Amino acid sequence: MWHPSSITAGHGIGSGRNITSDGYNVEVATCSFEEARACVIGAVAGVRRTLPIEEVSLLNALGRVLAEDIVADRDHPAVARSTRDGFALRAADAPGTFDVIGEVRAGEAFDGVVQPGQAVEIMTGAPMPSGADAVVMVEHANRDGCRVTTDRALTSGENFNPAGVDARAGNTVIPRGAQIGWAEIGMAATVGRSSLPVYARPHVAILATGDELVDISATPEPWQIRNSNSHSLAAQVLSCGAVPFVLPVARDNHDAARELLKQGLEHDLLLVSGGVSAGKYDVVEDVLTELGAEFYFDRVLIQPGQPLVFGHVKERFFFGLPGNPLSGMVTFEMLARAALELISGRASTALPLLLSRLARELRQHAGLVRFIPSCLSADGTTITPAGWHGSGDIPAMVRSNAWLVTDPDRDHYGAGELVRVIRRSA
Repeated sequence: MWHPSSITAGHGIGSGRNITSDGYNVEVATCSFEEARACVIGAVAGVRRTLPIEEVSLLNALGRVLAEDIVADRDHPAVARSTRDGFALRAADAPGTFDVIGEVRAGEAFDGVVQPGQAVEIMTGAPMPSGADAVVMVEHANRDGCRVTTDRALTSGENFNPAGVDARAGNTVIPRGAQIGWAEIGMAATVGRSSLPVYARPHVAILATGDELVDISATPEPWQIRNSNSHSLAAQVLSCGAVPFVLPVARDNHDAARELLKQGLEHDLLLVSGGVSAGKYDVVEDVLTELGAEFYFDRVLIQPGQPLVFGHVKERFFFGLPGNPLSGMVTFEMLARAALELISGRASTALPLLLSRLARELRQHAGLVRFIPSCLSADGTTITPAGWHGSGDIPAMVRSNAWLVTDPDRDHYGAGELVRVIRRSA
Protein backbone atom coordinates (compact mmCIF):
# COMPACT_ATOMS: atom_id res chain seq x y z
CA MET A 1 0.00 0.00 0.00
CA TRP A 2 1.36 3.43 -0.96
CA HIS A 3 1.12 6.30 1.52
CA PRO A 4 2.62 9.68 0.57
CA SER A 5 5.73 10.70 2.44
CA SER A 6 5.65 13.78 4.63
CA ILE A 7 8.55 15.13 2.55
CA THR A 8 7.34 17.20 -0.39
CA ALA A 9 9.19 16.41 -3.59
CA GLY A 10 11.16 19.27 -5.06
CA HIS A 11 10.55 21.73 -2.22
CA GLY A 12 12.17 22.98 0.95
CA ILE A 13 15.74 21.75 0.51
CA GLY A 14 17.60 24.30 -1.59
CA SER A 15 17.71 26.13 -4.89
CA GLY A 16 17.93 23.97 -7.96
CA ARG A 17 17.29 23.96 -11.69
CA ASN A 18 14.23 23.45 -13.85
CA ILE A 19 13.52 20.30 -15.81
CA THR A 20 11.35 21.02 -18.82
CA SER A 21 9.83 18.45 -21.15
CA ASP A 22 6.68 18.63 -23.28
CA GLY A 23 5.11 21.32 -21.16
CA TYR A 24 6.40 20.11 -17.79
CA ASN A 25 8.33 22.63 -15.72
CA VAL A 26 9.65 21.22 -12.46
CA GLU A 27 11.98 22.97 -10.04
CA VAL A 28 14.35 20.41 -8.54
CA ALA A 29 16.41 20.96 -5.41
CA THR A 30 20.11 21.04 -4.64
CA CYS A 31 20.97 19.88 -1.11
CA SER A 32 23.75 19.06 1.29
CA PHE A 33 24.75 15.47 1.95
CA GLU A 34 23.01 15.45 5.32
CA GLU A 35 19.82 16.85 3.78
CA ALA A 36 19.95 14.33 0.95
CA ARG A 37 20.39 11.36 3.27
CA ALA A 38 17.62 12.56 5.59
CA CYS A 39 15.38 13.07 2.57
CA VAL A 40 16.00 9.54 1.22
CA ILE A 41 15.43 7.88 4.59
CA GLY A 42 12.37 10.00 5.37
CA ALA A 43 10.78 9.41 1.98
CA VAL A 44 11.31 5.64 1.90
CA ALA A 45 10.48 5.12 5.60
CA GLY A 46 7.32 7.17 5.10
CA VAL A 47 6.06 4.63 2.58
CA ARG A 48 4.76 1.24 3.63
CA ARG A 49 4.92 -0.98 0.58
CA THR A 50 5.12 -4.45 2.07
CA LEU A 51 7.09 -7.14 0.27
CA PRO A 52 5.70 -10.69 0.24
CA ILE A 53 6.72 -12.92 3.15
CA GLU A 54 8.25 -16.34 2.66
CA GLU A 55 9.35 -19.05 5.08
CA VAL A 56 12.93 -20.26 4.54
CA SER A 57 15.17 -22.74 6.32
CA LEU A 58 17.36 -21.34 9.07
CA LEU A 59 20.64 -21.20 7.16
CA ASN A 60 18.92 -19.87 4.03
CA ALA A 61 17.69 -16.95 6.14
CA LEU A 62 21.26 -15.62 6.45
CA GLY A 63 21.39 -12.06 5.14
CA ARG A 64 17.60 -11.81 4.79
CA VAL A 65 15.28 -9.44 6.67
CA LEU A 66 13.02 -10.88 9.35
CA ALA A 67 9.30 -10.36 8.71
CA GLU A 68 7.94 -11.23 12.18
CA ASP A 69 9.14 -10.96 15.78
CA ILE A 70 10.83 -14.11 17.08
CA VAL A 71 9.99 -14.82 20.73
CA ALA A 72 11.56 -17.03 23.39
CA ASP A 73 9.82 -20.38 23.70
CA ARG A 74 10.76 -20.65 27.40
CA ASP A 75 12.88 -18.86 29.99
CA HIS A 76 16.55 -18.66 28.97
CA PRO A 77 18.27 -20.14 30.81
CA ALA A 78 15.44 -22.42 31.90
CA VAL A 79 17.17 -23.01 35.27
CA ALA A 80 19.85 -21.18 37.24
CA ARG A 81 23.24 -22.20 35.80
CA SER A 82 26.79 -21.91 37.07
CA THR A 83 29.12 -19.62 35.15
CA ARG A 84 32.26 -21.18 36.72
CA ASP A 85 33.80 -24.51 37.59
CA GLY A 86 33.81 -24.72 41.38
CA PHE A 87 31.59 -25.57 44.34
CA ALA A 88 27.95 -24.60 44.86
CA LEU A 89 27.17 -23.69 48.48
CA ARG A 90 25.38 -21.24 50.75
CA ALA A 91 27.04 -17.80 50.60
CA ALA A 92 26.28 -17.19 54.30
CA ASP A 93 28.58 -20.12 55.26
CA ALA A 94 31.70 -18.74 53.50
CA PRO A 95 34.55 -18.52 54.27
CA GLY A 96 34.78 -21.95 55.80
CA THR A 97 35.15 -25.70 55.32
CA PHE A 98 32.38 -27.72 53.66
CA ASP A 99 31.40 -31.35 53.19
CA VAL A 100 31.26 -32.23 49.47
CA ILE A 101 28.03 -34.19 49.03
CA GLY A 102 28.10 -34.73 45.28
CA GLU A 103 28.87 -33.44 41.80
CA VAL A 104 26.80 -31.93 38.99
CA ARG A 105 27.83 -31.17 35.43
CA ALA A 106 26.17 -29.62 32.39
CA GLY A 107 23.36 -31.83 31.14
CA GLU A 108 22.59 -33.24 34.59
CA ALA A 109 20.60 -32.21 37.65
CA PHE A 110 21.57 -32.72 41.32
CA ASP A 111 18.98 -34.72 43.24
CA GLY A 112 19.27 -33.27 46.70
CA VAL A 113 19.34 -30.09 48.77
CA VAL A 114 22.45 -28.26 49.96
CA GLN A 115 22.34 -27.81 53.73
CA PRO A 116 24.48 -25.49 55.93
CA GLY A 117 28.14 -26.54 55.78
CA GLN A 118 27.65 -28.56 52.58
CA ALA A 119 28.85 -28.04 48.99
CA VAL A 120 28.35 -29.67 45.58
CA GLU A 121 31.13 -29.73 43.02
CA ILE A 122 29.74 -28.00 39.93
CA MET A 123 30.87 -27.49 36.34
CA THR A 124 30.30 -24.46 34.09
CA GLY A 125 26.80 -24.57 32.63
CA ALA A 126 25.45 -27.06 35.18
CA PRO A 127 22.17 -26.28 36.98
CA MET A 128 22.45 -24.92 40.52
CA PRO A 129 21.55 -27.44 43.24
CA SER A 130 18.58 -26.63 45.42
CA GLY A 131 19.64 -24.80 48.58
CA ALA A 132 22.82 -23.28 47.09
CA ASP A 133 22.93 -19.57 46.26
CA ALA A 134 26.57 -19.02 45.23
CA VAL A 135 29.54 -20.74 43.57
CA VAL A 136 33.09 -20.47 44.79
CA MET A 137 35.52 -20.77 41.88
CA VAL A 138 37.74 -23.85 41.88
CA GLU A 139 40.77 -21.53 41.88
CA HIS A 140 39.64 -20.18 45.26
CA ALA A 141 39.00 -23.56 46.89
CA ASN A 142 41.23 -26.27 48.37
CA ARG A 143 39.77 -29.75 48.27
CA ASP A 144 40.97 -32.56 50.52
CA GLY A 145 39.02 -35.74 49.91
CA CYS A 146 35.36 -35.15 50.76
CA ARG A 147 35.96 -31.70 52.22
CA VAL A 148 36.66 -28.36 50.59
CA THR A 149 37.89 -25.12 52.18
CA THR A 150 37.70 -21.55 50.95
CA ASP A 151 38.94 -18.35 52.57
CA ARG A 152 36.73 -16.22 50.30
CA ALA A 153 33.61 -14.36 51.40
CA LEU A 154 30.76 -14.79 48.93
CA THR A 155 27.57 -12.91 48.17
CA SER A 156 24.29 -14.53 47.25
CA GLY A 157 24.02 -14.81 43.45
CA GLU A 158 27.77 -14.93 42.83
CA ASN A 159 29.05 -16.89 39.81
CA PHE A 160 25.76 -18.15 38.45
CA ASN A 161 23.02 -16.87 36.13
CA PRO A 162 19.46 -17.07 37.47
CA ALA A 163 16.69 -18.60 35.39
CA GLY A 164 15.30 -16.25 32.75
CA VAL A 165 18.12 -13.72 33.03
CA ASP A 166 18.73 -13.77 29.26
CA ALA A 167 15.07 -13.84 28.18
CA ARG A 168 11.70 -14.68 29.62
CA ALA A 169 9.24 -16.93 27.80
CA GLY A 170 7.34 -14.82 25.27
CA ASN A 171 9.94 -12.04 25.14
CA THR A 172 10.98 -10.85 21.69
CA VAL A 173 14.54 -12.03 21.07
CA ILE A 174 14.85 -10.97 17.40
CA PRO A 175 12.67 -8.07 16.25
CA ARG A 176 10.92 -7.81 12.93
CA GLY A 177 13.04 -5.80 10.51
CA ALA A 178 16.36 -7.19 11.73
CA GLN A 179 18.83 -8.43 9.15
CA ILE A 180 19.68 -12.03 9.91
CA GLY A 181 23.36 -12.58 10.71
CA TRP A 182 25.21 -15.38 12.45
CA ALA A 183 24.17 -14.16 15.92
CA GLU A 184 20.51 -14.12 14.90
CA ILE A 185 20.88 -17.63 13.44
CA GLY A 186 22.23 -18.80 16.79
CA MET A 187 19.41 -17.10 18.69
CA ALA A 188 16.75 -18.60 16.43
CA ALA A 189 18.24 -22.05 16.89
CA THR A 190 18.29 -21.51 20.67
CA VAL A 191 14.53 -20.90 20.72
CA GLY A 192 13.84 -23.89 18.50
CA ARG A 193 13.25 -22.22 15.12
CA SER A 194 14.35 -24.36 12.17
CA SER A 195 12.90 -21.87 9.67
CA LEU A 196 12.18 -18.15 9.67
CA PRO A 197 9.65 -15.82 7.98
CA VAL A 198 11.56 -13.30 5.87
CA TYR A 199 10.65 -10.63 3.34
CA ALA A 200 11.07 -11.53 -0.30
CA ARG A 201 14.22 -10.05 -1.82
CA PRO A 202 13.46 -6.76 -3.58
CA HIS A 203 14.12 -6.62 -7.32
CA VAL A 204 16.33 -3.74 -8.43
CA ALA A 205 16.52 -2.64 -12.07
CA ILE A 206 19.87 -1.29 -13.25
CA LEU A 207 19.93 0.86 -16.37
CA ALA A 208 23.18 2.21 -17.76
CA THR A 209 22.92 5.02 -20.31
CA GLY A 210 25.30 6.36 -22.93
CA ASP A 211 26.24 6.01 -26.59
CA GLU A 212 29.84 5.38 -25.54
CA LEU A 213 29.12 2.12 -23.68
CA VAL A 214 29.97 -1.30 -25.07
CA ASP A 215 29.73 -4.78 -23.57
CA ILE A 216 32.54 -5.80 -21.21
CA SER A 217 33.55 -8.60 -23.61
CA ALA A 218 33.99 -6.15 -26.52
CA THR A 219 37.20 -4.46 -27.62
CA PRO A 220 36.28 -0.78 -27.35
CA GLU A 221 37.31 1.91 -29.78
CA PRO A 222 39.32 4.75 -28.22
CA TRP A 223 36.13 6.79 -27.80
CA GLN A 224 34.21 3.93 -26.18
CA ILE A 225 34.24 2.40 -22.68
CA ARG A 226 33.12 -0.93 -21.33
CA ASN A 227 29.90 -0.95 -19.30
CA SER A 228 31.47 -1.57 -15.89
CA ASN A 229 28.85 0.40 -13.96
CA SER A 230 26.07 -2.14 -14.49
CA HIS A 231 28.29 -4.84 -13.01
CA SER A 232 29.57 -2.87 -10.02
CA LEU A 233 26.04 -1.70 -9.19
CA ALA A 234 24.71 -5.24 -9.53
CA ALA A 235 27.39 -6.38 -7.07
CA GLN A 236 26.44 -3.64 -4.63
CA VAL A 237 22.76 -4.61 -4.93
CA LEU A 238 23.65 -8.26 -4.25
CA SER A 239 25.60 -7.19 -1.16
CA CYS A 240 22.34 -5.72 0.18
CA GLY A 241 20.58 -9.06 -0.21
CA ALA A 242 18.51 -7.82 -3.17
CA VAL A 243 18.17 -9.20 -6.71
CA PRO A 244 19.65 -7.10 -9.55
CA PHE A 245 18.10 -7.01 -13.04
CA VAL A 246 20.47 -5.46 -15.57
CA LEU A 247 18.60 -3.85 -18.45
CA PRO A 248 20.08 -3.22 -21.91
CA VAL A 249 22.06 0.00 -22.27
CA ALA A 250 19.87 3.02 -23.03
CA ARG A 251 21.30 5.09 -25.85
CA ASP A 252 21.27 8.87 -25.54
CA ASN A 253 17.91 9.50 -27.15
CA HIS A 254 14.43 10.10 -25.85
CA ASP A 255 12.68 7.03 -27.27
CA ALA A 256 15.29 4.49 -26.11
CA ALA A 257 15.42 5.99 -22.63
CA ARG A 258 11.63 6.12 -22.32
CA GLU A 259 11.04 2.46 -23.10
CA LEU A 260 13.80 1.18 -20.80
CA LEU A 261 12.88 3.55 -17.95
CA LYS A 262 9.30 2.26 -18.12
CA GLN A 263 10.63 -1.30 -17.80
CA GLY A 264 12.86 -0.31 -14.90
CA LEU A 265 10.00 1.31 -13.00
CA GLU A 266 8.21 -2.04 -12.85
CA HIS A 267 10.77 -3.20 -10.27
CA ASP A 268 11.00 -2.37 -6.56
CA LEU A 269 13.79 0.17 -7.14
CA LEU A 270 15.34 1.67 -10.27
CA LEU A 271 19.01 2.66 -10.48
CA VAL A 272 19.97 4.67 -13.56
CA SER A 273 23.66 5.15 -14.30
CA GLY A 274 24.47 8.29 -16.26
CA GLY A 275 22.34 10.72 -18.23
CA VAL A 276 21.52 12.92 -15.22
CA SER A 277 23.90 15.85 -15.73
CA ALA A 278 22.97 19.06 -17.51
CA GLY A 279 24.44 18.11 -20.88
CA LYS A 280 22.63 18.30 -24.23
CA TYR A 281 22.22 14.52 -24.41
CA ASP A 282 21.40 13.89 -20.75
CA VAL A 283 17.74 13.03 -21.27
CA VAL A 284 16.92 10.86 -18.23
CA GLU A 285 15.32 13.54 -16.06
CA ASP A 286 13.22 14.91 -18.91
CA VAL A 287 11.91 11.43 -19.73
CA LEU A 288 11.21 10.66 -16.07
CA THR A 289 9.30 13.93 -15.80
CA GLU A 290 7.21 12.93 -18.78
CA LEU A 291 6.51 9.59 -17.08
CA GLY A 292 5.09 11.43 -14.06
CA ALA A 293 8.13 11.55 -11.79
CA GLU A 294 8.28 13.65 -8.66
CA PHE A 295 11.83 14.72 -7.80
CA TYR A 296 13.24 15.30 -4.32
CA PHE A 297 16.64 16.55 -5.49
CA ASP A 298 18.92 16.38 -8.51
CA ARG A 299 22.20 17.68 -7.13
CA VAL A 300 24.00 16.96 -3.86
CA LEU A 301 26.98 18.94 -2.59
CA ILE A 302 29.39 16.00 -2.49
CA GLN A 303 32.40 14.75 -4.41
CA PRO A 304 32.36 12.40 -6.17
CA GLY A 305 28.71 12.35 -7.12
CA GLN A 306 27.22 15.88 -7.39
CA PRO A 307 24.74 15.13 -10.21
CA LEU A 308 22.52 12.76 -8.24
CA VAL A 309 18.77 12.41 -8.73
CA PHE A 310 16.23 10.91 -6.32
CA GLY A 311 12.50 10.70 -6.79
CA HIS A 312 9.55 8.44 -7.43
CA VAL A 313 7.02 7.58 -10.12
CA LYS A 314 3.80 6.55 -8.41
CA GLU A 315 4.93 3.86 -5.93
CA ARG A 316 8.44 3.23 -7.32
CA PHE A 317 11.54 5.07 -6.14
CA PHE A 318 14.43 5.75 -8.47
CA PHE A 319 17.97 7.09 -8.29
CA GLY A 320 19.75 8.74 -11.17
CA LEU A 321 23.38 8.02 -10.32
CA PRO A 322 26.33 9.74 -12.01
CA GLY A 323 27.91 7.84 -14.89
CA ASN A 324 31.50 8.16 -13.67
CA PRO A 325 32.38 4.85 -11.97
CA LEU A 326 33.57 6.16 -8.59
CA SER A 327 30.65 8.57 -8.42
CA GLY A 328 28.21 5.74 -8.98
CA MET A 329 29.87 3.53 -6.37
CA VAL A 330 29.99 6.29 -3.76
CA THR A 331 26.45 7.56 -4.25
CA PHE A 332 25.06 4.04 -4.04
CA GLU A 333 26.88 3.37 -0.76
CA MET A 334 26.07 6.70 0.86
CA LEU A 335 22.45 7.13 -0.27
CA ALA A 336 20.92 4.39 -2.43
CA ARG A 337 21.99 1.61 -0.05
CA ALA A 338 19.94 3.23 2.73
CA ALA A 339 16.86 3.28 0.52
CA LEU A 340 17.33 -0.33 -0.54
CA GLU A 341 17.80 -1.51 3.04
CA LEU A 342 14.51 0.13 4.04
CA ILE A 343 12.70 -1.20 0.97
CA SER A 344 14.01 -4.66 1.94
CA GLY A 345 12.11 -4.39 5.23
CA ARG A 346 14.96 -3.31 7.49
CA ALA A 347 13.72 -1.41 10.54
CA SER A 348 16.49 1.19 10.26
CA THR A 349 19.63 2.10 8.38
CA ALA A 350 22.82 3.89 9.42
CA LEU A 351 26.21 4.85 8.05
CA PRO A 352 29.03 2.96 9.84
CA LEU A 353 31.10 6.04 10.72
CA LEU A 354 34.23 5.77 12.84
CA LEU A 355 37.09 8.09 13.77
CA SER A 356 40.69 7.56 12.74
CA ARG A 357 43.86 9.65 12.71
CA LEU A 358 45.02 11.15 9.43
CA ALA A 359 48.42 9.82 8.40
CA ARG A 360 49.43 12.93 6.45
CA GLU A 361 48.31 16.49 5.82
CA LEU A 362 45.26 16.94 3.59
CA ARG A 363 44.15 20.04 1.70
CA GLN A 364 40.91 20.51 -0.24
CA HIS A 365 38.58 23.19 -1.54
CA ALA A 366 35.79 23.92 0.92
CA GLY A 367 32.13 23.69 0.00
CA LEU A 368 31.62 19.95 -0.54
CA VAL A 369 31.58 16.81 1.55
CA ARG A 370 34.26 14.66 -0.04
CA PHE A 371 34.49 10.88 0.12
CA ILE A 372 38.17 10.24 -0.53
CA PRO A 373 39.30 6.69 -1.35
CA SER A 374 41.71 5.80 1.46
CA CYS A 375 43.55 2.99 3.21
CA LEU A 376 42.52 2.29 6.80
CA SER A 377 45.12 0.53 8.93
CA ALA A 378 44.37 -2.99 10.17
CA ASP A 379 43.70 -1.72 13.69
CA GLY A 380 41.54 1.15 12.42
CA THR A 381 43.65 3.86 14.05
CA THR A 382 45.21 5.46 10.96
CA ILE A 383 43.76 6.54 7.60
CA THR A 384 45.85 7.38 4.52
CA PRO A 385 44.34 8.93 1.36
CA ALA A 386 45.02 6.60 -1.56
CA GLY A 387 45.66 9.34 -4.10
CA TRP A 388 42.99 9.45 -6.80
CA HIS A 389 42.64 11.22 -10.11
CA GLY A 390 38.95 11.92 -10.41
CA SER A 391 35.67 10.09 -10.64
CA GLY A 392 36.83 7.61 -13.26
CA ASP A 393 39.75 6.29 -11.21
CA ILE A 394 38.53 2.77 -10.38
CA PRO A 395 42.09 1.59 -9.53
CA ALA A 396 42.11 4.06 -6.61
CA MET A 397 38.98 2.42 -5.21
CA VAL A 398 40.52 -1.02 -5.65
CA ARG A 399 43.58 0.12 -3.69
CA SER A 400 41.34 1.43 -0.89
CA ASN A 401 39.35 -0.17 1.89
CA ALA A 402 37.62 2.94 3.20
CA TRP A 403 36.48 6.48 2.50
CA LEU A 404 37.78 9.50 4.38
CA VAL A 405 34.81 11.84 4.87
CA THR A 406 35.66 15.55 4.90
CA ASP A 407 33.80 18.50 6.36
CA PRO A 408 32.49 20.99 3.74
CA ASP A 409 33.53 23.92 5.93
CA ARG A 410 37.20 22.94 6.13
CA ASP A 411 39.99 23.23 3.57
CA HIS A 412 42.87 21.81 5.62
CA TYR A 413 43.53 18.88 7.95
CA GLY A 414 46.81 18.34 9.73
CA ALA A 415 48.57 15.03 10.13
CA GLY A 416 47.36 13.24 13.27
CA GLU A 417 43.92 14.87 13.32
CA LEU A 418 40.88 12.71 13.96
CA VAL A 419 38.74 12.43 10.83
CA ARG A 420 35.53 10.61 9.94
CA VAL A 421 35.90 7.32 8.11
CA ILE A 422 33.53 4.82 6.49
CA ARG A 423 34.82 1.31 5.90
CA ARG A 424 34.15 0.02 2.42
CA SER A 425 31.80 -2.94 2.42
CA ALA A 426 32.97 -6.14 0.74
